[in-house]
Amino acid sequence: MRLDKLLSHMNFGSRKEVKSLISAGSVRINGEQITKANFQVDETKDLIEVDGQQIIYHKFIYWLLNKPQGVISATEDGRHHTVIDCLHPDDYRFDLFPVGRLDIDTTGLLLITNNGQMAHQLTSPKKQVYKTYQALIEGVVTKETVEAFKAGLDLGDFTSQPAQLWIGEVDTEKGVSKIRVSISEGKFHQVKRMFQACQMEVLQLHRLSMGPLQLEDDLALGDYRQLTQAEIEALKPFGYE
Repeated sequence: MRLDKLLSHMNFGSRKEVKSLISAGSVRINGEQITKANFQVDETKDLIEVDGQQIIYHKFIYWLLNKPQGVISATEDGRHHTVIDCLHPDDYRFDLFPVGRLDIDTTGLLLITNNGQMAHQLTSPKKQVYKTYQALIEGVVTKETVEAFKAGLDLGDFTSQPAQLWIGEVDTEKGVSKIRVSISEGKFHQVKRMFQACQMEVLQLHRLSMGPLQLEDDLALGDYRQLTQAEIEALKPFGYE
């Protein structure tokens, strides 16, 4: 790999900025000062140092974010903050993107990576990767609602796959319900549309899990973390590298 490309991937700046860094003599490969941006580096074997600090190259990056409200699941946007903006500058890479999408007002688990193959595996309907949400519903959820979700709901442009719905607390006086729901699809506004088909409205929606990934209670909204070793092992069938 070209040296300037590697350093750009590692967030040392744009290609132009990285070339200035290299030409200034800040980079050493295996102890030798390198000043040519097109120098070929073996990122798996070579010792790479920038200003005396060793750099470990990672081809793929994975961040598990507890998405807050008010940010969109995109890499850039002219009007809103994006989930990429939640990352500290030191953790940013230009090729990172969110796996799937959560609505702007939906919170919870969102994986950010640059591994396109794994992202496809996790979001492909054929793989039936379940996503579990907790929600506050305007309406009284009943056993009949549970059965309707289990059977699949006609949403007009498509019929949803069977979904698992669990009833938590129901306040009949206020007409609200706390529930959990697990779906294997992830189409646009799907959970909201499923409740709308039952004449109910989603007031709050929070994703708890996606496949083997679980969101713990102590990860605050807007915070993120690296994957655990157990999560890494669980994601290998989906193309983790």
